[in-house]
Amino acid sequence: MKRFEGKVVMISGGSSGIGAETTIAFAEEGAKVVITDVNEEKGRKLAEEINESGGTAVFMKHNVADAKQTKEIINKIVEKFGKLDVAFNNAGIAGPSLPISEYPEEEWERVISINLLGVYYGMKYQIQQMLKQGGGTIVNNSSILGKVGFNNASAYVAAKHAVVGLTKAAALEYASKNIRINAVNPAFIKTPLIENAGMKEGTEMYDMLVGLHPIGRLGNPREVANAVLFLSGEDASFIHGESLMVDGGYTAK
Repeated sequence: MKRFEGKVVMISGGSSGIGAETTIAFAEEGAKVVITDVNEEKGRKLAEEINESGGTAVFMKHNVADAKQTKEIINKIVEKFGKLDVAFNNAGIAGPSLPISEYPEEEWERVISINLLGVYYGMKYQIQQMLKQGGGTIVNNSSILGKVGFNNASAYVAAKHAVVGLTKAAALEYASKNIRINAVNPAFIKTPLIENAGMKEGTEMYDMLVGLHPIGRLGNPREVANAVLFLSGEDASFIHGESLMVDGGYTAK
C-alpha cells in the first residue's frame, strides 16, 4: 500500500517549483492532491498531467493572502473529498532585493501578506477542519532564512522567521488534538523563484549561491518534497513543532 493512499492533501503554491514537485510526490504515493495557486494555467496543466498518469488531482485558484478565499477553498476541498488529512502551506514570493532603508513599504507588506499571513490563514482554517475530523498534519514552508539573516531580503527573512515561530506556537496549542504541525527550512533550491531573481545557472550570482552550501550545489525540489512527505507521514509521528533544515549544510557553518 502506498504511503498516502486515500489521504487528501492540500498544497498551496502547488503549480511550480517545490510546490509542484511535492504535489507530484504525494500523488505518486496515492494521495488525492488539491493544487491551489494564483497561476491557473500551470495549476490546471499539472492537475491534468497527474490525472492522465493515473493519479487524482484537482486545481483551485487561490490567493493565500485572502483569508475569506482561503476559508472557501478549504470548504470546497471538504465538500469534494469529505476531509483534509495533510496541508503543505508552501506559497511564497521573494520580494525585491533591497536594503531596509530603500525597501518600498508596499512591497514589504506584500511579502509579509503572502509569506506570513498566507500561512496563518491557511493554518487557521485547516486546523478548524482537522479539529472537526479528529486530526491531521500540517507542514509549513519556511526557509534557512527562517534561522539566519541574508543581505537585502529583510521582508523575506522576517516572514520566514515568523513562520518558524508560528509553527512552534500552533504545535503547542494543538499537540493534544492529534494535529501535528512542523516546518521545512530549505536552502537555495533550483526553482523558478531563483531564476526570476536573476540567479540563473552560469551567472556569477548563481555560483555565489552554490558556494554558500558546503555540499557544493543547490538543492533540487524533490529533496524538499521528500522532507515534506516524511514530516506528513507516520514515520514522523513523534516529530512535532520542528523546523527541519533541508540545506546542504548551509546552517551548519
